[in-house]
Amino acid sequence: MSTQTEAADLDPVERKAQQKAWNWYDWANSAFYTTVLSVMFAPYMITVTGRAAGCTDADSTCDKTVSVLGLHLAAGSLPSYLTSFATISSAFVLPVVGAFVDRSDHKKRIMGAFAMAGALCAALLFFLRDDDWQIGAVAVVLSSILAGCSLIAYYAILVDISTEDERDDVSSRGWAWGYLGGGLLLAVDLGIFLGHDAIGIDEGLAVRLSLLSAAVWWAGFTLIPLIRLTDRPARHVVVNEGGLWWRSFGQLWETLKELRGYPMTLTFLLAYVFFNDGIQTVIYAASTYGSKQLGIGQSVLIATILLIQFVAFGGALFFGRLAARFGSYRCILYGNVAWMVVVVLTIALPAGNVALFVVIAVAIGIVLGGTQALSRSFFSLLIPAGREGEYFSLYGAAERGTSWLGTLVFGLVFQITGSYRPAVFALIVFFGVGALLLLRLDPRRGIEDAGNRVPAVV
Repeated sequence: MSTQTEAADLDPVERKAQQKAWNWYDWANSAFYTTVLSVMFAPYMITVTGRAAGCTDADSTCDKTVSVLGLHLAAGSLPSYLTSFATISSAFVLPVVGAFVDRSDHKKRIMGAFAMAGALCAALLFFLRDDDWQIGAVAVVLSSILAGCSLIAYYAILVDISTEDERDDVSSRGWAWGYLGGGLLLAVDLGIFLGHDAIGIDEGLAVRLSLLSAAVWWAGFTLIPLIRLTDRPARHVVVNEGGLWWRSFGQLWETLKELRGYPMTLTFLLAYVFFNDGIQTVIYAASTYGSKQLGIGQSVLIATILLIQFVAFGGALFFGRLAARFGSYRCILYGNVAWMVVVVLTIALPAGNVALFVVIAVAIGIVLGGTQALSRSFFSLLIPAGREGEYFSLYGAAERGTSWLGTLVFGLVFQITGSYRPAVFALIVFFGVGALLLLRLDPRRGIEDAGNRVPAVV
């Protein structure tokens, strides 16, 4: 017997208003992920850490180290280590947060609290200057973990404000807004960075202002969903003894045990681990492949990063429409096939051909926005009612806990072969395994096992 979500009882006009308010948080937090984590932080952190290690700003190959908790780490590697530490820490923290979210009647407030705390930590990056790298290290780790925590509550709210048939459209619009918002701020920040001389500031201040702008954007636009969303009571909460945090840990353990009783949900999580790792590595490796293997200039690479952001906006909306006709499951499956085609075409790109490089970037943008948006909405259908926080935390942990694997494979293959072409081609394995696991998944059975109503099109 399937059960309806509480959202089905809301007036359609009220649901639409809540969904529009919900979309604003994608717009808000994407600035942090795009401007800070994807573009600005790592190169600037390497410069600041290098000064502390005794390197000069002109020495791009300095291998001197800094001491971090007694470990001597290369200045140029510190941002990667910080990102990995935050990622692995999140994999442990998020499931507990998810259990807490499900037991609370205030998902909106939890999302807002984590978001504001994360934005505050991100704002501390403005003080990353000269050779004072420590504040940046602490700030980026805390803001990354807090951002992930806010998303657990945010994803759980999706189920409260949409019916099963609406999920793909709502999630796709959210991802689209995220790419658009992140792209717009990044365009402004890159303009400030590239034109810093014209406005009378140095390069370091231009970067610090960009990092601060992402924090202000994140906090400022989070106010919209905080004001407009309505908290709803927790549903189907399992009664456990003890305080709230103790009950959260206990319920997490029960969820991990019960997950075996939802084989389709588990299968999708495993598939997501692989194909999402492939997606993240393609994003990570794109600029390296373009500059080192194809000889593409820095200005073209910057323009391409922006292009992918804006194309992904359209890609998310396009895949949302495809899902309305063919179902999200099929779109995700064929999206994996599209990723494999992109990988094959990428390794065949001739060096120096900017036009073809841009064409591949457009293809990446289209499939990038679509697969990520629909993965979120499809997974929501595989979650038992009232357990959205817990299961979305496992979804986040699956994403973050193994997101180093693709970059490791990429690095190892390059080290063995001395070429980035076979390193990129190796990523096809991640999409291939993801596709094979998706083929083993029965979407209708998974939705029914979770007690949800099967949408008109799966």
